[in-house]
Order: sequence, then structure tokens, then C-alpha cells
Amino acid sequence: MAEPEPARPHLGIERIYLRDLSFESPEAPGVFGSGRQPQVEIDLGTRANRLEDTRFEVVLTLTVEARDGERTLLIVELQQAGIFRIAGMDEATRRRALAVACPNVLFPYARETIDQLTVKGNFPPFMLAPVNFEALYMDAQKRRESEQIGTEQGETEQGQEGRGQAEQGEQGEDVPARD
Repeated sequence: MAEPEPARPHLGIERIYLRDLSFESPEAPGVFGSGRQPQVEIDLGTRANRLEDTRFEVVLTLTVEARDGERTLLIVELQQAGIFRIAGMDEATRRRALAVACPNVLFPYARETIDQLTVKGNFPPFMLAPVNFEALYMDAQKRRESEQIGTEQGETEQGQEGRGQAEQGEQGEDVPARD
């Protein structure tokens, strides 16, 4: 009897949707026509939740805040989400897909929504620059590795008691999809 072939890696999009959206212009109409270039801050985050064995929800969160000195011109908060099927991948490859490939799929939808919303709020179009999710993932990996090395060095200094506590803290963490 022949051995079954291993499952081929597969990443499929099941659904893309807007999970949450907020637009504020707290000082309108007094902010229109200032003519000055505002300072813009962008905060970006992602999270992944396992729904079933091969189904994951990935949420891309963006917050855009435009200020003119102390005055807040606008705040946009958005959660763009998608449900993805991921199969035939080892854990490391799945983590990378959830942190890089899935947000890359979601980002154009989020960018378009933010652009349209700012225009509807009577502000100039706001086109977000592309995001390199691969670079963000690699930076996060490096931070985790350096933190882990620091933790291991601290354990050596603490002796056996410290090591036992660290091992206990690592057991039972069932969060393979979060990045």
C-alpha cells in the first residue's frame, strides 16, 4: 500500500471584511482651511486567531492621526479582517503566512477605506505608503530571539529555581497563530 502524499502548502482567502471603523474630526469645522501640512502618525498592528484547524482570522489594525500642533485634525481607526484557510504548512511557515502574506492581502483594502474616509471628511486624499510586512516580521523575530537570549542568560544567573519558573511559564502556551 502506497504512503499518502503529504499535503501541499495552501493558503486560501475565504472572506475579507471590515471589522471595525471609526472616523473623528474633533475640531471640525475649525480645522478646515488651515493650509499647513499636518503631522501624521500611523500605528499598525496585526493579530491572528485560530478559528478551526485550518481556518484563521487575521486582523490588520491601523490608526491614523493627523495633528496641527496641539490640534487634532482627524483620527481614523480601522480593523480590516480576513478569514484564511492555511493547510500543509509546518508551524514556522504558517506563522510567516499569518504575519506576512495575510496582512499583504488585507492592506490594500484598508488603504482604500482610509483614503475614501478622509475625502468624505473633507480632507485631502490620504494614500498610505506600502508596508513591508516581511521586514516587520523579521524585525519581530530578531527582537524575540534577543529577548529569549536575555531570558536564558538571566536564568543562568538565577540558578535552578529561576529556570524551573521559566520552564513552567513556557508550558501550556497554545498560541501558534499569534504574531
